[in-house]
Amino acid sequence: MKMGGAERIIMTLINSIDKTKYKSKLLLMRKEGYYLKLLDQNTEIIELKKDRIRNAFFPVIKAIRKYKPAIVFGGWGEISAFLSPIIPFFPKIHFITRETNIVSKHVIRPEIKFFYKFYNNFSTIVAQSEDMKSDLIKNLKIKESKIVKINNPVDFDLIESKLKEKIELPYLKENKNVIAIGNLSKRKGFDNLLKVFIYLKEENIHLYIIGEGDEEENLKLQKEQNKLNNVHFLGKKTNPFPFIKNADLFVLSSRYEGFPNVLLEAGACGIFSIVNNCKGGINEIIQPNINGKIVNIENFHLFANEIKREVNIQHEKNIIKKSIKDRYSKEKIIRQYEDLFSVI
Repeated sequence: MKMGGAERIIMTLINSIDKTKYKSKLLLMRKEGYYLKLLDQNTEIIELKKDRIRNAFFPVIKAIRKYKPAIVFGGWGEISAFLSPIIPFFPKIHFITRETNIVSKHVIRPEIKFFYKFYNNFSTIVAQSEDMKSDLIKNLKIKESKIVKINNPVDFDLIESKLKEKIELPYLKENKNVIAIGNLSKRKGFDNLLKVFIYLKEENIHLYIIGEGDEEENLKLQKEQNKLNNVHFLGKKTNPFPFIKNADLFVLSSRYEGFPNVLLEAGACGIFSIVNNCKGGINEIIQPNINGKIVNIENFHLFANEIKREVNIQHEKNIIKKSIKDRYSKEKIIRQYEDLFSVI
């Protein structure tokens, strides 16, 4: 239950689902991670004590046989793919998975690609966005009748509670402050974002990046080589929401997404976003000039000019929040999951 989007969605679903109709058991490879603190403490947790899914394969089968659930719900696409071959051996159980990525772009390991060949074994596959749905149909040959689109939920109550925490922020009032959040991986496109800030290094516009990852050393080297004194790496933060709320602008630089929770959360904090034109539901989330703007980040100079323009505009925070809450509130999305579970 580390601090990832999939883990947060599972936590929200377990915490919010109608407990008069559904009893949840959470099966984890390891019982650890920040979100355990926020999980409903009445939730029964089954810990396999395994580090790799290949080692958890038979323990998962054993757990399914022991507990005989009506529904097995997989919250992470790649793990679900590994388990998909066993589904025919449990004909009385409904297996549902929530896909987490644009699979054709994200999955490169041959062994995982192999297991995705069995993905049609699932009763239902939840796609987070139209982009994800199209990818599943076109590139993985998933039957369209098996796919249900359910967007990610935003837990406004959780965000509001986290915004009350006293956190010292690094922002200076004389600067315009831009925030970006994500795993420091190639997928998230922070290398492109640093190229954008080459055009802004003479401006009083500072970029703060929250996150850790394999590309951290390369990104910091890129910063030094380009003398980007207005770029700051903050590492991992258990509570990023005050950083978002008090920024002047949020930026998403990803090369592709599934359905980015952090973009929803930026909107929930009332912050305008500039987003790279990538696959992953971006066109569904962004309402142009209301809660954000979509720009091709590989046009570095144009992207920089848009940042320069938007940080100096006083955007209507309440309108931005409403654009997210009306479409992606926790209550609305959980109801869609309950409707899905109820017809099974």
